[in-house]
Amino acid sequence: MSQGDHSAYAIIAKKRDSKKLSSDEIKWFINGLVRGDVADYQMSALLMAIYLNGFDKDETTALTDAMLYSGEVLHHGPKAIDKHSTGGVGDKASFILAPIAAACGVEVPMMAGRGLGHTGGTVDKIEAIKGYNVALGLKDFSRLLKEVGLVLIGQTGEIAPADKKIYALRDVTATVESIPLITASIMSKKLAEGASGIVMDIKTGNGAFMSTLPKARALAKSLAETGLRFDRSMMTVISDMNQPLGNAVGNSLEIIESIETLKCKGPKDLTDLSLELAGGMVHLAGLAKTPAAGVAKAKKALKDGSALEKFRQMLKAQGGDTKVIEDYSRLPVAKMKTEIPAHKAGYISKMDCKAVGMHNVLLGGGRRKSSDPIDFGVGFVFNKKIGDKVKKDDSIATIYHNEDQASQVADIIKAFHAGDVSISSSPAKAPDLIREVKIYFPKKNTKKK
Repeated sequence: MSQGDHSAYAIIAKKRDSKKLSSDEIKWFINGLVRGDVADYQMSALLMAIYLNGFDKDETTALTDAMLYSGEVLHHGPKAIDKHSTGGVGDKASFILAPIAAACGVEVPMMAGRGLGHTGGTVDKIEAIKGYNVALGLKDFSRLLKEVGLVLIGQTGEIAPADKKIYALRDVTATVESIPLITASIMSKKLAEGASGIVMDIKTGNGAFMSTLPKARALAKSLAETGLRFDRSMMTVISDMNQPLGNAVGNSLEIIESIETLKCKGPKDLTDLSLELAGGMVHLAGLAKTPAAGVAKAKKALKDGSALEKFRQMLKAQGGDTKVIEDYSRLPVAKMKTEIPAHKAGYISKMDCKAVGMHNVLLGGGRRKSSDPIDFGVGFVFNKKIGDKVKKDDSIATIYHNEDQASQVADIIKAFHAGDVSISSSPAKAPDLIREVKIYFPKKNTKKK
């Protein structure tokens, strides 16, 4: 279809008036954006129209398709399974589940993002390891996938370049919270990576983008339906983000906790979720008949040390300092430590997880804008979580900070006492870690756990 058959004005007006766009119209618009024929302000107008009036399944699929084929598309075998998390605080599961799955025979092609806002970025965390190269080209990406079984790099301009342009506009036009736009953004990148199946970890709770369970379910359904339309096996997991995952929050601190977990010495919640997700990847790859059988294989790989060895192989293949596995002093960790005392006795009943993430940003462990530098060494290690009993002045968490950050530390302690962490007089129950798991295979019935 020639460029003259459509106009940006007409397409924007059509969606403004709540009418359905054709796949040709969507493709024309996205191709025009990438070529530079469609202006940023026109794309912004269409984004707002989509945000307000929605996209149906066909439109969402057409948008995903157009964004997917705006760049290079890789093709791997049936054992290539990727994982994506919608983001949270202390979410370092990728560093654990990917080596576990790879040790079980899964090929894990991971292209991860950097942190922005209260959520940490996988790429920022792995770059705390000296020498680790996240900027591999697609040829090296594919080569290492075959040689090592897993590869972890940053997002590249060769994959779904339309998404990079659109996401930057969504971020500044108040159109981020749209399930069709979120779906197309995530799936265009994941499909382009060449995986035959994808495990989606959708976070819900006060530290998650999808703060309520109905919103998380709606996103999970949209992601799964889109994956099936592209003939991909899908697993959607809805997991809790009402408190940090694991105990560590902060780049180097999370790498340390990840390695400890690979040594079978990690926190229970982080270990359990990593095993659940890795087991699902093993199942989707056809290496286990059931998810439970996949988890059993994942547990074996964790226990026998083969998962830790895969992590070591990944670091070596991408230039990272493998000595950090035995010597955590080789990681940049802030020298100063300050405890956050409980202001009264009782039970930890609630945490403002998003606030914890923003405190880490305040210390320099995250970004307020994309150009901000990252301080790998700062962060938190939680000594108490929801449901734990505390005495007055017990340490709820340890702040890792620099010498010149006394005022920020004082502000953080005040915020914790003012409501970031709530303490009740009666016992409190920890939230369920995994809310729902669904597995989908193309042209087969859904299986629900």
